[in-house]
Amino acid sequence: MDIKEKFFATIEKGYATKGDYLIMGAGMVNGETVKDAYIKVPLKTLNRHGLIAGATGTGKTKTLQVIAENLSDKGIPVLLMDLKGDLSGIAKASPGHPKIDERHAAIGLPFEAKGFPVEILSLSEQEGVRLRATVSEFGPVLLSRILDLTVTQEGIVAVVFKYCDDNKLPLLDLNDFKKVLQYATGEGKKEFQQEYGRISTSSTGTILRKIIELEQQGADLFFGEKSFEVDDLTRIDENGRGYINIIRLTDIQDKPKLFSTFMLSLLAEIYATFPEQGDSDRPELILFIDEAHLIFDNASKALLDQIESIVKLIRSKGIGLYFVTQNPTDIPDDVLAQLGLKVQHALRAFTAKDRKAIKLTAQNYPDSEFYDTEEILTSLGIGEALISALDEKGRPTPLAATMLRAPMSRMDVLTASELKETIGKSKLIKKYNENIDRESAYEILNEKIEKAEKEAEKEKEAAAKRKTSRRTTTRKSTRMNPVVKVLTSATFIRGVLGVLKKVIR
Repeated sequence: MDIKEKFFATIEKGYATKGDYLIMGAGMVNGETVKDAYIKVPLKTLNRHGLIAGATGTGKTKTLQVIAENLSDKGIPVLLMDLKGDLSGIAKASPGHPKIDERHAAIGLPFEAKGFPVEILSLSEQEGVRLRATVSEFGPVLLSRILDLTVTQEGIVAVVFKYCDDNKLPLLDLNDFKKVLQYATGEGKKEFQQEYGRISTSSTGTILRKIIELEQQGADLFFGEKSFEVDDLTRIDENGRGYINIIRLTDIQDKPKLFSTFMLSLLAEIYATFPEQGDSDRPELILFIDEAHLIFDNASKALLDQIESIVKLIRSKGIGLYFVTQNPTDIPDDVLAQLGLKVQHALRAFTAKDRKAIKLTAQNYPDSEFYDTEEILTSLGIGEALISALDEKGRPTPLAATMLRAPMSRMDVLTASELKETIGKSKLIKKYNENIDRESAYEILNEKIEKAEKEAEKEKEAAAKRKTSRRTTTRKSTRMNPVVKVLTSATFIRGVLGVLKKVIR
């Protein structure tokens, strides 16, 4: 048995699956594609999360596109974070190309060009279905994590939420939250002290500054109504294909705090909303987080702990998280250890730091008799990748250098008119793009303060009237006093004179 036959047998055995699966492409050995040696990933294990990594220009985005298309065809909805703005073409069919035909002939798969059902979402003022969440839904713990608060400051945030719950004050946007903080150390200071204890002015000042910093990154657009319902991410079209939801994030690449805020809010809402799935045969929803380092760069320890917890827990809800980044070292070790599917494109060894990163990356993959992992990591071509997945029993599959299949949809963005047409067909635009500004904590507290000020003014006027009345009474008393004095003096004199008269007699 030559090496190709041996490799084929290894792939056939290691990637055998009884249930439904995705075909990523065909395995490669000694730089050649082994036709029909299909690299299959069971749908059953796709909620075990994954990683797509590799240097710029090696094909990460196309791999993401391939997986998203094939999931949609299987009736599994997808959510894509599009930070570079190059994924909208999934809505239109590929125009085809001789190189695509050549690639698929080598793999042993027919190529079918087609577009997919797409929903364009927006976190900012870009066109698309608006994504929002209220401060109340975000909750005190998550808000504190995002703001990177101390334990004392977290306690104040918790008290603010408790006060709003007790007094039926809706916390919808950041203006609401700021107003309650200001009220707690201002007009409502006595009220807060009686019910919840003293709140430090310096601590509330720090929290306010951090909220303003968050607002400067555009968070004021995210917090508010109408809140996006995560169930709308799981829609299926009339042909039984899952919707591919694309969030346009091209204008927040330099706003990592906003990106982290949104991601944690979304994952927390999904975890709270979706039912437990147990050991299901297919995932409920798959999320791809492009430029994943934006979440982890400069994240506090508390925030990293929160992310790690969500990654561990959310798979029980049938949710798969896939991180797309340049190097696996961009992902914290505790998160990386949770990722079942790893698709590793080529890395470049330009510096000693790069070579060290390659050595560390190679250690993330199982040993193989067919490859020197460190060597092959630098020799993979565009559209080729090392793949390690989990089989149906949760065991790692054999490491396979893979010739990846080509995307069935367009590998380019939609034109402005095509984008407008796609957004125009949306059934969610009317539901979420109306601006709602109902009465909330900001308005209620302003009204309360205004009422208190009016009552104080009335009391001040009443006090002034009472004071004026007392002065009038005093003046009357003063006018009578000389007469009293005169009478008193005369009586005294008459008394004295009477005594004197008696003495003289």
